[in-house]
Amino acid sequence: MKFVSPKIDYAFKKIFGSQQSQDILISFLNAIIYGGEKNIQSLTIVNPFNPGQLLSLKDTYLDVKAVLVDGSIVVIEMQVARMTAFNKRVAYNLANTCANQLETEEDCLLLNPAIAVTITDFILFKDTEDVINEFVFQDKKKKIECLEEELRLFFVELPKFKKSLSELDSLSDKWIYFLKGASRLDEIPENLREVSEIEKALNVANKINMTAEELDIVERRGIAMQDERGRITYAEQQGEQRGEQKGQQKGRAQLIIRQLKKRFGEIPEAIISQIEDLSVEDLDNLGEDFLDFNNLEDLLSWLQ
Repeated sequence: MKFVSPKIDYAFKKIFGSQQSQDILISFLNAIIYGGEKNIQSLTIVNPFNPGQLLSLKDTYLDVKAVLVDGSIVVIEMQVARMTAFNKRVAYNLANTCANQLETEEDCLLLNPAIAVTITDFILFKDTEDVINEFVFQDKKKKIECLEEELRLFFVELPKFKKSLSELDSLSDKWIYFLKGASRLDEIPENLREVSEIEKALNVANKINMTAEELDIVERRGIAMQDERGRITYAEQQGEQRGEQKGQQKGRAQLIIRQLKKRFGEIPEAIISQIEDLSVEDLDNLGEDFLDFNNLEDLLSWLQ
């Protein structure tokens, strides 16, 4: 057996958002939101994924939206790469999900709770080792909750999950292991098979059960995902290098300015600004040449 990664958007939607995925999604949401308690008994998947519907790489096909039997709306999203203002986008999606229930402001009493479940393949909250974190509105000092459970945010950070297959003991452990490691399995392990919904999800993710067209789009989306992560990593590395160069430039400029002040007294701000704008190479040259200067006019001539 070979399984596609649930972290690939197309596979994620196929597994959790198909018309036949209700029991899979119920089990997953009960694990993440309710700690494995069977609070959710039924739900309706909004705009269900059609396995025969192939999408271009330009399409956004990440979210799964479901309406619970009590009217609560849940939006589930997989995000594999960091992006600017990601937290703000999650907050916007939650608020938008809530607001879209109404046609007029007078209908506020009809609002149902809105829940966002966001799975990330990167670390968001460095100050906690918890894999699952829940956020609600509350008073900053006294921690008094506001809006009760009307608006809730759940985050699942996959890199924080370190348990091996033999260490899985809760329903949430097993689902998170599935999300993080399904593509590395070559069979369905017994302790995952114990959860019929996870066994079903693995069968959906089994490459042998996919058409050639579906496998092709999964492969192309997987490559696109890796390319995007590569671009982000490259940008971060370039930013670090620029930061190091900027630090070197600033340090050398300050050293030279101190030496010039010792020799010529106060230096006009305009000249200081010119020196601070010099490249590292020019600063090195100035560090050697200023010993030959007799006055500030020589320095100005050099800068020009």
